[in-house]
Formats: sequence, structure tokens, C-alpha cells
Amino acid sequence: MTLTDLPALNAVLNGCSALLLCFGWRFIKKGNRNAHRNCMVAALVTSTLFLASYVTYHIGMQQLHGQAHTAFKDPAWFRPIYLTILFSHLALAIAIVPMVLMTVTRAAKGNFEKHARIARWTWPAWMYVSVTGVIIYLILYQIFPQGR
Repeated sequence: MTLTDLPALNAVLNGCSALLLCFGWRFIKKGNRNAHRNCMVAALVTSTLFLASYVTYHIGMQQLHGQAHTAFKDPAWFRPIYLTILFSHLALAIAIVPMVLMTVTRAAKGNFEKHARIARWTWPAWMYVSVTGVIIYLILYQIFPQGR
């Protein structure tokens, strides 16, 4: 695996996180706490692996190219749409870190009432970040590939 393979891996990890979040939500709605817990822990692991891969990619790109990100230039008409998705994704990606940690901590302590209260906010934000991560990959590397 090379540095250039990491964006695709990141998209796969984000997609897996989204699927695990969906299954986890469904399991808790059906009252299956064990399956819910397993899915949510797996989503946390998958998202953590994503974060490690994401940081590795951007550090590597900075070292190789002097630029840590791929700039979206063409087509110019789509750039504002891409940037709107990207900025909302990044803002929520930063915000969900403490939210996820708080949600997981409350569940681990068995404080399920407080866990459920914050999970109502954490789950949709985490889902949005996971899904838009895949969308950003598709836009930047598949639909409108941006050369270096």
C-alpha cells in the first residue's frame, strides 16, 4: 500500500463507519443492546483507523509535495458546492470528537439515560461526517479528479 492508496482506504473506512452506525441505531431501536454496543464500538474503531490513515496521508503529502491537501479547482462551477460540503464536514468532524468520547464514556459507565441524551446529537453528526467523507472522496478523486 502506498500513500496514494490512502484516500480510497479512508473512503472505505468512512463507509464502514456509516454502515456500522446504521446497524447500531437499528439494533438499539429493536432493544438489542449487545449488538448495538458491538456495532458502535466497531464504528469507533473504524473511525479511529480512518483518523490515523487520514493524518498519515496528509503528513506524507506535506512531506512529498509541500502541500497537505488536494486543491479543488475544476470545474470552477462545482467548487462552491464542494467547499460547502467540505467545510461542513470538517466543522462537524472536529465537533464530534468530544461528543463521541462523551457518548462512549457515558455508555461505558452504564449511565444510559445521559448516554441516550447526547447520542441523539452525536449519532446524526457522526453519520453526516462518515457519509460526507465518502462523498468528498468521490468528488475529489473519482468524479472530478484533481491533478497535482
